[in-house]
Amino acid sequence: MGRAWSRAGSQRGQGMVEYALILVLVSIVVIVILLTMGNQIQNVFSNVVAALG
Repeated sequence: MGRAWSRAGSQRGQGMVEYALILVLVSIVVIVILLTMGNQIQNVFSNVVAALG
């Protein structure tokens, strides 16, 4: 019985690591997009604010 609980905990830990890796990958992609397109995104928001104001 102890072995079954250990295996379940190990699988749960593995799942958490996989989610953490996915989160890191998504974060890196978002950072790269913001760094490369940051000025363009800022211009779009500035145009929207100017149109509303």
